[in-house]
Amino acid sequence: MTLFIVKKMPVLIYEGSELNQSQRKELIKGLTEAACNVIPDIPKEAYYVLLREYPGEKIGVGGLNLPEHLANLRKKQAEG
Repeated sequence: MTLFIVKKMPVLIYEGSELNQSQRKELIKGLTEAACNVIPDIPKEAYYVLLREYPGEKIGVGGLNLPEHLANLRKKQAEG
């Protein structure tokens, strides 16, 4: 086992709607890889990824909760 001692402890944060387990896994991997590509001097083992997920009823867009907003978008797309 290799122990990495770094002076930096970068934290990557996703804050948004709920994800399934597969999406969480891919998002953690993808965010870490992207950060390593941009800041190659920090090893991937030093990165922390926090996922702050909210149900759609707790997310507001344009004065509506997310399910209502998405329903309006679908309705507009169907109309034209």
